[in-house]
Amino acid sequence: MKKRLFGSLLAAVISASALGQSGSQSNAISPYSQYGMGLLADPSQGFNRGMGGTGLGMRDGTLVNTLNPASYSAVDSLTMLFDAGLSLQLTNFKENGTSVNARKGDFDYAVALFRVRRHLGVSLGLLPFSSVGYSYTTSNYLNTSIGSMTESYHGSGGFHQAFIGAGWNPLKPLSVGFNLAYLWGNYNRSVASAAASTNALSKVYKASVSSYNLTVGLQWQQPLGRKDALTVGATWGLGHKLSADPTCDIINTNTSTLVSDTTSFAISNGLELPASYGIGLAWQHDGKLTVAADFTLQKWGSTSFPNYDDDLRQYRLKDDLLTDRKRLSVGADYVADPQHPTSYLKHVHVRLGASYATPYYKINGHDGPKELGVSAGLGLPLLSKWNINAAMRPVLNISAQWVHTSATDFITDNTFRINIGLTFNERWFAKWRIN
Repeated sequence: MKKRLFGSLLAAVISASALGQSGSQSNAISPYSQYGMGLLADPSQGFNRGMGGTGLGMRDGTLVNTLNPASYSAVDSLTMLFDAGLSLQLTNFKENGTSVNARKGDFDYAVALFRVRRHLGVSLGLLPFSSVGYSYTTSNYLNTSIGSMTESYHGSGGFHQAFIGAGWNPLKPLSVGFNLAYLWGNYNRSVASAAASTNALSKVYKASVSSYNLTVGLQWQQPLGRKDALTVGATWGLGHKLSADPTCDIINTNTSTLVSDTTSFAISNGLELPASYGIGLAWQHDGKLTVAADFTLQKWGSTSFPNYDDDLRQYRLKDDLLTDRKRLSVGADYVADPQHPTSYLKHVHVRLGASYATPYYKINGHDGPKELGVSAGLGLPLLSKWNINAAMRPVLNISAQWVHTSATDFITDNTFRINIGLTFNERWFAKWRIN
């Protein structure tokens, strides 16, 4: 019965997640999503987000940590974990004294983790990759003969991942793992220019992706005395072409006769993922305090991206549109006494974190905006007569994030985000003994 119930729950949540991801394509409100593959998503789960998105060195058998698949081997032999999360956010954009607010909500992820044999854990689920969504208009006065030129920018789309992964613990201190994902999605972007005395010109960019994404991870956990342990984690993401053929349509429309002339371009295998690297540390003390730090590097600067050259009137790959992305994050998790028999507050996890990230795209030859974020969160166990054991309780993970994005002479945005994740921890694989 539990297997049927879980199958129905997983199917429902995955369907909701897929619909939420599709819906988010038009709700990802940011003009910065017009560059590259769009705004890169946060792939972490509810507990990570309260800690600034750290997790490469974190190893806990009661949590699903997709940031490092080597962590899957820590899952208990009797445990089935299921974690699903959503986010709500408010963003304020500022430019030249003008301020605009935007809201959006997303169903972020749905993941599961269980052990298939000794020292081997398996995970699967849905994760976001990136999102595209913007709509705005600019107007500039050119001269007396042409007048004002109006340009309208629109974009929608996004990319998502359905993955399966495994973590194996071949030696006591060493664990290795992988995530293999099916990466799919599309983007549609357009720029339309018009003036009273000239023809209307539109550029429409499209791409559709159906490919894979592979990440490999390892962890080394070293005891430091009776109550302390240090875990070092590392990940590597495979860079490769996505077998996608991005297109560009140049549409010239006579505003008097409404007759259009279209020139179409396509680039064979014109999109690619960069190689990525990550290293992280996590120090655990007495099962109560965890302090972690991560550093990741995505080699976007080694990849090319499609671009229409107005001077050459060609749609071609360019090497200087993207740049390497670096991200540093730190975080901490504290729980007063996870084994306390009566006090609920002693079972509550308190989390804090901060992060700093550089952009992966350029705007008019200059680096895009940098990101600075801080976060705080709580892990609230859900008690009932069926989960007296502290390790088996479902946990409601709630976190708040503030992210400041800014660069000289570009739009500044401040985002306040609420993340809500629910982790189910069920003991499904116990063998019953009848005396």
